[in-house]
Amino acid sequence: MDALRSAITPITHNLPGPIRDLGVSIIGDTCYKALLLDVDLENTACLKLAISKALGIGIVGASSVVKVPQIVKLVKSQSASGVSFLSYLLETSSYLISLAYNVRNAFPFSTYGETALVLGQNVIITVLVLNYSGRASVAALFVAALAAAVVTLFSESLLGMQQLRYLQAGAGVLSVASKVPQILAIWQQGGTGQLSAYTVSSLPPLDKLNYSSDQREHVADGTVSSLSQVFNYLLGSLTRIFTTLQEVDDKLILYGFIAGFALNAVLALQMVFYWNAPSAKAKGKQKEAPVPVAASATTTSSTPKTKGPTTRRRG
Repeated sequence: MDALRSAITPITHNLPGPIRDLGVSIIGDTCYKALLLDVDLENTACLKLAISKALGIGIVGASSVVKVPQIVKLVKSQSASGVSFLSYLLETSSYLISLAYNVRNAFPFSTYGETALVLGQNVIITVLVLNYSGRASVAALFVAALAAAVVTLFSESLLGMQQLRYLQAGAGVLSVASKVPQILAIWQQGGTGQLSAYTVSSLPPLDKLNYSSDQREHVADGTVSSLSQVFNYLLGSLTRIFTTLQEVDDKLILYGFIAGFALNAVLALQMVFYWNAPSAKAKGKQKEAPVPVAASATTTSSTPKTKGPTTRRRG
């Protein structure tokens, strides 16, 4: 430790002013002095806080582009086919309530920043879905309703804190309940073919037997993306449990992340257990598929037998 301290302290004591101010604003003056100036890595409280801040900032940074591929796909295809407006509407409502709750409680931005970034991307996707579905007037109504909701949720004079807590509890339940259809669909089908329809750009299911090889490869890529996204959500919810315990003293937020982690864990286990397993629908189609008859047998059976001339006398 002494060797490490002697090597690091000349650097940390001579950091530029803006970097020093940024460090103090993130972990506070006390922990900045303990970790960077004194290099006291045995200070458990400050070390946990620094890890929590780093994880939170990492989640916020990753969330800034998490739904950009979906936006790009919508813009390129000029079509909203397969994308559920209701799903994005419910998710956007849940994120808006959570954002207002965190902001009005003055929680650290690193503990909820991804909510604001994903919310903005959801709004863009929802407007694009409505526009490409030929419902531009509904898109304008959605934006107006969203603006009214922002004013109401962020105004203490219009909505009391106790009412906002009720809304936050409802938003947490809604967010958790959104994963239940995914879990039930996988369990009922006995495979993960339909998971991509819920998580990755509404890709078609794997159990369609009439796909070309290119289409099957495209769908398989989507399922791999689904697997990656499920595990990303699992790690994200676990990380949020840690950051909430370290920085936010709010059981309502904590229980929501714990419930989300539990359901994400179920999804992850299903993905591993049913990986490459054909769904029940696919098995049914395979059983019903007619057995092809050999060409030679068909030819033989369809050719009428001709009787040759007979020498037998009649009469």
